[in-house]
Amino acid sequence: MACNHTPRPLTRREALTQVGGGFGLVAFANMINSSVAKAETNSGGLPGALKTLHFKPRAKRVIFLFSNGGMSHVDTFDHKPMLAKYDGQPLPGGAILTQRKTGNLMKSPYQFQRYGKADTMVSELWPNVGGISDKICVVNSMYADIPNHEPSITLMNTGANVIGRPSLGSWITYGLGSENQNLPGYVVLCPSQPITIGTPLWSSAFLPAMYQGTYVKNEWIEGEPFKAAKVIPNVTNSDITAAVQRRDLKFLNKLNAMNLEKVGEKDSQLEASIKTMETAFAMQTSAPEVFDVSKESKAVLDMYGPGSTALGCLMAVRLAEKGVRMVQVYYSKGDPWDAHADIMSYKKLAKDSDRPFAAVVRDLEQRGMLEDTLVIGGTEFGRTPALQTANDMVGNGVVNGRDHNHYGFSLWLAGGGIKGGIVHGATDDFGYKAVEKKVHVHDLHATILYLLGIDHLKLTYPYSGREFRLTDTAGEVVHDIIA
Repeated sequence: MACNHTPRPLTRREALTQVGGGFGLVAFANMINSSVAKAETNSGGLPGALKTLHFKPRAKRVIFLFSNGGMSHVDTFDHKPMLAKYDGQPLPGGAILTQRKTGNLMKSPYQFQRYGKADTMVSELWPNVGGISDKICVVNSMYADIPNHEPSITLMNTGANVIGRPSLGSWITYGLGSENQNLPGYVVLCPSQPITIGTPLWSSAFLPAMYQGTYVKNEWIEGEPFKAAKVIPNVTNSDITAAVQRRDLKFLNKLNAMNLEKVGEKDSQLEASIKTMETAFAMQTSAPEVFDVSKESKAVLDMYGPGSTALGCLMAVRLAEKGVRMVQVYYSKGDPWDAHADIMSYKKLAKDSDRPFAAVVRDLEQRGMLEDTLVIGGTEFGRTPALQTANDMVGNGVVNGRDHNHYGFSLWLAGGGIKGGIVHGATDDFGYKAVEKKVHVHDLHATILYLLGIDHLKLTYPYSGREFRLTDTAGEVVHDIIA
């Protein structure tokens, strides 16, 4: 029996499903599933929600160099002579209580040296960062809320102690967008996974999916030539030409445009997926070029040195140069700076990090980008000034480590409107608690947004019956560190 009714138009989801099967997925589905490209594109790149900035911006982009695991401040950037004087004695006021049992005070095994015009005290672990002390601001009065990794690293990355909130990079790209339509607006670099907590640290949570971070593996293997497929799986397709992929993608876009006109349906998740395909297609030519650091001069490569951290730092600068709004570089999987057993493990960690961290600042300056690029060298919390005596984390009989300490720790900032050559705030005489010009993580986030031209109170998103923001219900801009 013949059927005379007019066929209903395909829904957007049906069109995507049917055409996607015809593509053979053209490597796009793999890209989506692995979160390779999560950026909306138009002629100007990923658009942001803010049409007008709240303040004159000092910075246009952010590079966050993250020493995950809780780097000890009293062995790196917070010199405490009293620790040496009272080494082996009890902390005045009673034993330290953070997470595990601790004993008496333990001096730093590392010598400190004065650097720069301001005589900034920096550990022997960080001579290259010490060498740029006139360009950086060291904050020695940071503090957080909870003394273990999961809530503290989540707080530093999302502004909340629990998972489920948008990351710092997602808020930044949501507000500002990015400047390159061929690359994601927010990139996360780490040579291996899993990191503690993992993908929730760069998730967009309830913000639109296009603003979540894109994970890129920056593993360095000596003597191995650059391969784009190693950095981003499925970024290239040897079976289908670019012309064929572009033809199919145009066809898909036309079907969806027709469907929108007829049905007027709004599906933000599908829209994000469609935009992701456009970015994924563009990345096949853009990504191999931006991640191929061999194109840099020998002088630049020598400035960063060898290793995965160096590779990640150089990639971060190249991405920032191409218009990516935020890049975050993690040291490695797990909690590598978590020195419960032996603080001497920092020799290798700092050797891997010191040279490339300083190179980021120097390289941005020689490229003319330091003035409007905010660089942050940070961690999730500090460590106790006392020796850890609980043996649950100690191996091989070595007891020369420190427990977690959220009451006081250090980080440094450079470029992007930051005053160089200063030290802000202080912990007590032994480095246990921040006592002078204290800076909570919410204050740091408010300051980062301010430097980007954003009022942290006004960058909000409605979800689950309330307006959410990065700084939750707190946060004060730290004007003292702003030039």
